[in-house]
Amino acid sequence: MATGDGDIAALGKEYSELKPVVDQIAEWERIVADIAEAEAMLDDPDMRELAEDELPGLRAQLPEVERQVQLALLPKDAADGRPAMLEIRPGTGGDEAALFAGDLARMYQRYTEARGWRWEVIEEQISDLGGLKELVVRIEGDGVFARLKYESGVHRVQRVPETESGGRIHTSAATVAVLPEAEAVDIEINANDIRIDTMRSSGAGGQHVNTTDSAVRITHLPTGVVVTSSEKSQHRNREIAMQVLRARLFDMQRQKADQERSADRKSQVGSGDRSERVRTYNFPQGRMTDHRIGLTLYKLDQILQGDLDEIVDALTAEQQAAQLAEMGS
Repeated sequence: MATGDGDIAALGKEYSELKPVVDQIAEWERIVADIAEAEAMLDDPDMRELAEDELPGLRAQLPEVERQVQLALLPKDAADGRPAMLEIRPGTGGDEAALFAGDLARMYQRYTEARGWRWEVIEEQISDLGGLKELVVRIEGDGVFARLKYESGVHRVQRVPETESGGRIHTSAATVAVLPEAEAVDIEINANDIRIDTMRSSGAGGQHVNTTDSAVRITHLPTGVVVTSSEKSQHRNREIAMQVLRARLFDMQRQKADQERSADRKSQVGSGDRSERVRTYNFPQGRMTDHRIGLTLYKLDQILQGDLDEIVDALTAEQQAAQLAEMGS
């Protein structure tokens, strides 16, 4: 029977997902076999000294190898390998919140570049002072959603604003949402459930003088979700807006499923609650604190330059530890 390109791609994806698990189990089996062999050698006077030298090291390796097998067998989020929609909007704090939203956008863009991912701006509105009123970006690459999904929530900044002449420290905030990209098979959108409006667009951030009737706004009537896209091509705008709409509806579907599975989602690092205060960036002390896991790092400059791996790794490890504890109970 002939195998199509889609089947080959699906098999390749499944193989790439299973191979690390198989390799980890093979490593565990090797250690266990080496321990058994060394223990058998203890009965041989000629080999006893060699076995006594090898056994402590082998036995010391076993707990970590067993832990790695457990981690490899943890249930995977089916969306982890997908591209992501990153949305950033200013919260409380007026102009300073918009400037901070711009700082967060640059931080994520640098992280994207460092990991070799692709950054595609879908919608961008710039404030009068050069901050962000709104940013929607599609990020594509290896394991994008897995690395960025813990960024969702309220990010706070404590600093002396550029707009403040008195030198007082202000607190303002911006909201980050990271949504896995949805495919047409994930979310079926009935044509009767949407209203499509064409608007006059002034380009990204309102910076272009020449305007066109190309901007598209799609309203999903059952949920009230509104999506806009302001590229120059109206056809491309409709395609982009539908892509973002599917992602938002898919995220709502996932959130509902999470709530039904767990009555205590607040305890989960990856809850994705948009109203949850997840992180504070304190400029006077050069400090970043992630409130969900109590992580504090005094390297704010590096973090804002896109050095996020230490934070992401810690959040991932905390979530894995919670999953392991749940399996154990």
